[in-house]
Amino acid sequence: MAESIKGLKRTAYCGDFRAEHEGQEVTVFGWVQRQRDLGQLIFIDLRDRTGIIQLAFDEGTPREAFDKAFAARSEYVLAARGVVRIRTAKNPDIPTGEVEIAVSELRVLGKAETPPFEIVENCATAEATRLKYRYLDLRRPDLQRNLLLRHRIAKAARDYFDAQGFVELETPMLIRSTPEGARDFLVPSRLHPGTFYALPQSPQLYKQLSMVAGFDRYMQLARCFRDEDLRADRQPEFTQIDLEMSFVDVQDVLDIGEGFMKYVYDTVLHVDVPLPLPRLTYNEAMERYGSDKPDIRYGMEIVDLSEAVRGCGFGVFASALEGGGTVRALTAKNAVGVLTRKEVDKLTEFVRGIGAKGLAWVRWTEENIASSFGKFLTEEEMTRLLTAAGAEKGDVVLIVADTVKKHVLTTLGALRVELANKLSIEKKGLGLLWITAFPFFEWDEESQQYVAMHHPFTAPLDECIPYLDSEPDKVYAKAYDLVLAGVELASGSIRITDPELQGRMFRALGLSDEEAHEKFGFLTDAFQYGAPPHGGMGIGLDRLVMQMLGAATLRDVVAFPKVQNMTEPMTACPSPVDAEQLTELGLQACAKEE
Repeated sequence: MAESIKGLKRTAYCGDFRAEHEGQEVTVFGWVQRQRDLGQLIFIDLRDRTGIIQLAFDEGTPREAFDKAFAARSEYVLAARGVVRIRTAKNPDIPTGEVEIAVSELRVLGKAETPPFEIVENCATAEATRLKYRYLDLRRPDLQRNLLLRHRIAKAARDYFDAQGFVELETPMLIRSTPEGARDFLVPSRLHPGTFYALPQSPQLYKQLSMVAGFDRYMQLARCFRDEDLRADRQPEFTQIDLEMSFVDVQDVLDIGEGFMKYVYDTVLHVDVPLPLPRLTYNEAMERYGSDKPDIRYGMEIVDLSEAVRGCGFGVFASALEGGGTVRALTAKNAVGVLTRKEVDKLTEFVRGIGAKGLAWVRWTEENIASSFGKFLTEEEMTRLLTAAGAEKGDVVLIVADTVKKHVLTTLGALRVELANKLSIEKKGLGLLWITAFPFFEWDEESQQYVAMHHPFTAPLDECIPYLDSEPDKVYAKAYDLVLAGVELASGSIRITDPELQGRMFRALGLSDEEAHEKFGFLTDAFQYGAPPHGGMGIGLDRLVMQMLGAATLRDVVAFPKVQNMTEPMTACPSPVDAEQLTELGLQACAKEE
């Protein structure tokens, strides 16, 4: 039977003890990392979230305490009272390695079965097993450090925005279903059969309403939910550092956002972030990097070969240019040793796998210039191509041509990332930057209409308003993303507050006035009562922690994550519910057709 802690009070955590505490009587609580029985001498490494302290039991230990130490096993929960003393054999590998506690009283607060894996850093046990026993996995020091750093980042966010005059407001978790780009998680209403709440994809509409309410500066560590397929940097539920500001333009929001990045890096990691952050328009980012979230920690920018190859005899290049397209390339410096013909063939299959028709290449070795299309070009034309590509001996040039410019750029953007990994290119700095002036609309092939690239409350650039009804491809938005090391960290915009302009935007998206009012009338009605100009953003807390730690996946920085198929192995959710609950909600479970 477990013993009580009655009469005992923790005086310090296990990781707190140093030589200056010698002679102090202390009480500690924790889990047994390991027990070492040396006959007349027993040592127990006691662990809590701060570290490990050695408990010592010898001839001076009361018999009852000694016997309990003898019986203690891994992950037993103990309370120990004793005196701090200097260790005979010091351990330089841990902060508490100079001292130990000579135990006078030991209580077993909880016994433990043998755990399914060892509770150690960098545990080699399969992740599936560790996630099934996540409560044990979270005892590991490396995961605990991750979550403690997450706590510090969240605290830094609250401290920073409080100092900037922001008010933390909580928005509802049960809301009206509104289209925001991803699928909603729906919650059936018992009291209103046939109707549903939605879990918020973001607090977007409520934070805009808080601006109408006059709160001026809002922030929240908001829980958000999106029914999307999972990947390494995406979970179905996530936390967003959400903010909104009144009477601001784009520059004001960017100043606040990058000020926060400087503050959090300095506060948590003691790393300086030089300001202002670099800034690229969406078009500049696509032209240079083939991505709207480029990793700028290394070079290898896209180069335009269109003019250099115009009029050459290679049909692939010629047909792309004749069709109004483009020919672009990446030059991998000093890469011929790594990018052998076999590796280039793998890269060709890679680009085909993401929709490209193929990959042309040039390998400039010590011996010769080898190319997949060399026989179609004169020596002069090849020289012109290599010059335009900035290529030298030892380089490999990889070329994509297509009649659709966007396909070329996005293909090379993905190839650039693949090359950086394959070539182990050194990445310098944090890679923080702003991407601004996004296209307002993008063409959706499935619906054969323009859709909002951001949410439909994003304001267009003032100079683009005349094109709203006639030339939507010329409309750019007062939208901006914060990118960190090639990962979209934050997204935001200045909002539309003019009802007339908002109506035009809805109509441009194919929504009738009636449909728009049905879906968003509560917001647009509010704007009739004096809406201040406002804008904001949402910063992904999970992704921020992941990037600051250099973690490979969000599962390393979220306490209880979902896995790829959107289940939680520990609790086996989602799970069926009984028929009575469904009946109460007016629902019936149907088997999914295969």
